[in-house]
Amino acid sequence: MTPQGKPDPAFPRLHGRPERGWVNDPNGCSYVNGRYHVFFQYNPAGPVHGAICWGHMSSTDLVHWEEEPIALAPRPGELDAYGCWSGCVVDDDGIPTAVYSAVRDADVRSAVLLARSDRAMRTWRQEREPVAPMPADPAISHARDPFVFAVDGHRYAIQGAGHAERAGAARVLVYDCEDLACWRELGALLTIDDPLAARLAPAHIWECPNLVRFGDAWVLIVSLWSSAGGRHVLGGVSWLAGDLAVIDGAPRFAPVRGGALDRGPCFYAPQVLCHGGRTLLWGWVREHGRTQDEIDRAGWAGALTCCRELVLEDGALRSRPAAELRGLRRGRFDVEAGTPFAADAFELEVAAGPAALWLLDGDTEQLVAELEAPEAGASIVVDGSVVEIFDGGAAPLTARAYPTARSAWVVRGGAGSVEAWRLGVA
Repeated sequence: MTPQGKPDPAFPRLHGRPERGWVNDPNGCSYVNGRYHVFFQYNPAGPVHGAICWGHMSSTDLVHWEEEPIALAPRPGELDAYGCWSGCVVDDDGIPTAVYSAVRDADVRSAVLLARSDRAMRTWRQEREPVAPMPADPAISHARDPFVFAVDGHRYAIQGAGHAERAGAARVLVYDCEDLACWRELGALLTIDDPLAARLAPAHIWECPNLVRFGDAWVLIVSLWSSAGGRHVLGGVSWLAGDLAVIDGAPRFAPVRGGALDRGPCFYAPQVLCHGGRTLLWGWVREHGRTQDEIDRAGWAGALTCCRELVLEDGALRSRPAAELRGLRRGRFDVEAGTPFAADAFELEVAAGPAALWLLDGDTEQLVAELEAPEAGASIVVDGSVVEIFDGGAAPLTARAYPTARSAWVVRGGAGSVEAWRLGVA
């Protein structure tokens, strides 16, 4: 809501986030008892990163989302006193178990803690003892964001790692965690010493690693954290496809190709969910183009992307909106090139370019999306200020554009090739 109590036109109402507060990384993406569960980094007290909890939303169909109670919260005097940071949820002998980075203080070095729930996943018991050893290598200042996977029926975990002040230290650490309560470090799954990784994923620290299998190939996803001039820089998200081998009980990854998972300035820290033969993904949509004063007045910051499906085709990792999201279409409307229109949430399908979407606000015009010649058609999904562009052959592009009560949208170009739908939930 705006300070005047009216709906905020910039607020993304179809993406499942709470009305107020701060949201960042998706966590614990899982499917339990017929429901999809997505947790996320959340500060309910204000639109700033602090006192991070695990927010929680769930759905039976990826279209209608219910806000659930906060799952994990910082506990004074415990290892997670400063925040419950990113992690995953696994099924541990029928018990949904959160595996997360527990941060004790502002130094933000973390330990791995567990929290267990019943299968309703609304009540969680956070444990106290860390399950993973701290890295002994002095080249590593931080390790965080555990992600659990299996190879040949054996359970392992990875964490992103590196050094906050030294380039060339980024790596993904791997652990044996067959016993989820007692991990054994197995060295590095991959380091930035690999020439392909150094070129495609430059960073001080690799964050939020995901490792997923597509047929005979494996794909590693890493988010790129670096330091410059005393500030941290989030440099996007890279994927690397290659071979995974277990050598003397330790998984090792050898990339052979890769690229950017998203081309936009606002996409970071995604997490995958493998279910029903599909690989689904959510990412954090960062703020971009609003001042902190504007964010404070709005009372909210951050969102999650729509649910995307990943496929590995011809050696390239591609993502598209999950097919279920067509269920958001509430009706078609006409879009004429050059004629402004008003809509809170909509989808455009563009069969041929060039075409561009602009946001108009008084005398101000903002170029929001530009399509040259889509290889296999393109779609632009807009929900409040969240803009997600899928143009077939290339990686998606996640952006932000902040409409006000007097704003309008306009398509320029793409004559006769644009179809439009208003989006909403029944």
